Amino acid sequence: MNQKNKNQVIIGIDPGTTRIGYGVVSFDGRNITCLSYGLIENKSKDSAEQFRNTKKKIEGLISRHQPSRFVVEKLFFFKNQKTVMAVSEMRGMINAMILERGIELAEYTPLEVKMAITGYGRADKDQVQKMARLILGIKNEIKPDDVADALALAICGTAPRPM
Repeated sequence: MNQKNKNQVIIGIDPGTTRIGYGVVSFDGRNITCLSYGLIENKSKDSAEQFRNTKKKIEGLISRHQPSRFVVEKLFFFKNQKTVMAVSEMRGMINAMILERGIELAEYTPLEVKMAITGYGRADKDQVQKMARLILGIKNEIKPDDVADALALAICGTAPRPM
């Protein structure tokens, strides 16, 4: 979606089941501005309740910010099979919500995010956070890591996507 003379709003999502980081940025073609960031917390162990809560919170983000693009982290490696299945289900629900609304969806692996933000694919979480804060002009540490990762994803969403 090419929006000339209009700021694009991009929402980054670091998916999980009990904690989902989000970061919202605005991009005018030159400057990236942080609009909002936070954590969607699912205290319930019931997956249906987790889905309902997450859906409600993401609908609120969409309503409040009217994004032109979402960037969701791709899963790439999990040691625990049960965890990867649960996160995949949540990620699928989030992606379906985005696509149902006709919002552009981009996906990046952690390696791609690290390369884009720091220039080094093996950067650690502190290096990614430091660069995200520098790019966005955020002075304080961003906690937890899920939120910093979501902001890094949103920053990646400002780059043109290959056709």
